Amino acid sequence: MITRSIARLAGAGAAAGVLVAAIALPAVGGAGALFKTASAELNLKATDLPEEPPAEMTAILDAKGNQIAQFYEQYRKVIPLADMGDLMKKSIISIEDYRFYEHGPIDIEGTIRALAKNLGSGRTAQGGSSITQQYVKQVLLNNATTEEDKNKALEATYARKLNELRYAMAVEEKYTKDQILEKYLNIAYFGASAYGVEAASLRFFGVHASQLSLAQAATLAGAVQDPNSTDPNLGKKFRDRLVNRRNTVLNRMQELGKITPQEAAEAKAKKLGYKGTPLPGGCESSKYPFFCVYVRNEITKNPIFGKTQKIRTALLSRGGLKVKTTLDPMMQAAADKAIRKHVFASDNPIASEALIKPGTGEIKAMAVSRKYGTSKRKREVSLNVVANVEHGGGIGFQPGSTFKTFTLITALKKGMKINDGFTVGSTYRAPYYSSFKNCKGENIGDPTHTVSNDEGGTGFKSLQTGTWGSVNTFFLTLEQRVGLCDTIKTAKSLGIERADGNKLQEYETFTLGINEMDPITVANAYAAIAARGKYCEPMAITQITDRDGKVTKYNPKCHQAAGLDPEVADATANVLSGVFTKGTMSKVGGIGRPAAGKTGTTDNQATAWFAGFTPDLAGAVSIGDIRGSQEHKLNNITIGGQYFPEVFGASVPGPIWKDTMLAALKDTEPTPFTPINSARFGGCGQGCAPVRTTPDDETDTDTDTEDPIIDNTLPH
Repeated sequence: MITRSIARLAGAGAAAGVLVAAIALPAVGGAGALFKTASAELNLKATDLPEEPPAEMTAILDAKGNQIAQFYEQYRKVIPLADMGDLMKKSIISIEDYRFYEHGPIDIEGTIRALAKNLGSGRTAQGGSSITQQYVKQVLLNNATTEEDKNKALEATYARKLNELRYAMAVEEKYTKDQILEKYLNIAYFGASAYGVEAASLRFFGVHASQLSLAQAATLAGAVQDPNSTDPNLGKKFRDRLVNRRNTVLNRMQELGKITPQEAAEAKAKKLGYKGTPLPGGCESSKYPFFCVYVRNEITKNPIFGKTQKIRTALLSRGGLKVKTTLDPMMQAAADKAIRKHVFASDNPIASEALIKPGTGEIKAMAVSRKYGTSKRKREVSLNVVANVEHGGGIGFQPGSTFKTFTLITALKKGMKINDGFTVGSTYRAPYYSSFKNCKGENIGDPTHTVSNDEGGTGFKSLQTGTWGSVNTFFLTLEQRVGLCDTIKTAKSLGIERADGNKLQEYETFTLGINEMDPITVANAYAAIAARGKYCEPMAITQITDRDGKVTKYNPKCHQAAGLDPEVADATANVLSGVFTKGTMSKVGGIGRPAAGKTGTTDNQATAWFAGFTPDLAGAVSIGDIRGSQEHKLNNITIGGQYFPEVFGASVPGPIWKDTMLAALKDTEPTPFTPINSARFGGCGQGCAPVRTTPDDETDTDTDTEDPIIDNTLPH
């Protein structure tokens, strides 16, 4: 009987130039000989199957190892066969290939039955595929990169069946039956956007595959035949079909003696029980969406993760990576709480903050006053306003007087002492066109442009008092003397680049912060000062583990900033410490430990900033209106429930920074700044009383014009 069936199959195959069964059972007399003859005629030789790893979810982890986001093209979690549960294995084998452990690459009886029906109907009405063949089809579909390739992997032709058989023969030679079953259950699609049995178990029922009940296992086993027509996520009609398929599986299991009639009846009496457990993916569902956006862009745009963006994007969405990041959940919580305390999501201005660890460049937190998203009604924001455009940000905000720090550093590098200075008035005009030269050597001084002081008064100002009072006319005069291009070079050595990716604008007002910035860039520049001139590129990823368990570690990329030797950095920190005690932050106050920083406000309060640091942590806070900061200035405005006639760096950004630092560093032992070299820079050196960290009652408005100290070694 078997010989006659095989002969009929071989004859039909030879006549049509199509599929013939081979190497399915041990050769028995004439049947085995006939198989061998047919196999030779149709060139049925084992062909290695190109097995690309199936798309698998990538998990993003914080610095503590907790998952904060996930990316996937296909929601899949690969697990070993031992974790799939006996009920799941019995269910899938019973309905898909009940003699799986007995036959070779194909099931002869099933194939004969299917072929006879297909020949009778003139179309492919029945598959008859073994689990091994189904695995082959899933792999070919997984390998497909174009719609044409996908269609070929699914087309109902005997040519495809023949190729599947060649591949299946090689698969059966290469793997054990258990390995094939494991691979199949990890790659199969079950519907409802769930790939692989573990993802399907979680999606359908909210349990792991090892915890599936009989009814649940039978449901998933029934779903693989036509997952699109039984997708429970698509409505009642689809769910009813799935229940029918489940019951078909249960009937088959009873028929095969895998379960008792009572077990089958009890399972069929149960409701479907579909939970539709959400499949959170992408940054929209992350608890830390802005940091997530930064990491996503870092992987998809950084060439170290792949030669092309297409390759890098596939790595993120299909690679099954575990990406460990620098995010500190405690510091992030501190930044989130501080921002939401001072700026409401309903406010038109938007506040953002970045925290950076000095000496490593590690981004510890990224906070924004609004939620991430695209809903205008909910006032969500889809731009990563903490970062530059390369990491999902926009054009940024002008940082104002936070840029005066770079002019201060340049002056200290050129030999000025902290008490050196000169007398300034309330307004400043470049004395002649050649008084400022950009880095191309072009004259860009504008004698027709007048700059006035918003803070700090007039009279004699030193590096200390000019910085503490944030005196515009002092810093324009200082920049004129130390050189615009040298000031720009100082800023660039600390990683300063425009948020929009364009070239820095090289005008005399550079020191007043005319170039739009993002908080990460500014915070990282200040972190380099905290690290005594050691500049480190901002980093968000510390380690990646691939799907095979291979670990790649990423170390900080650091170097000593050009011309910023440790003593210059110490002197800068010494001057900036006084901003809390004698300067623009004196009414806000310090944080009870050594700290330094600089307020920043642009013309007519278009934007406001504060950037500051301790030896352990640096941070920058910006606030502005993303509808257009020049058109929507921070005057006569309510922010965080408080009315402000005008907003300065110490009005909102300063208090946010202070509250953040108090919470973020509460468990960190205070680290002192290295004392200034008083022989080189003057001021308080080793053994002197430290700079106070509690505010004076009033901001210094020194207007003493007697005995001005002029450094005649600098250009006038």
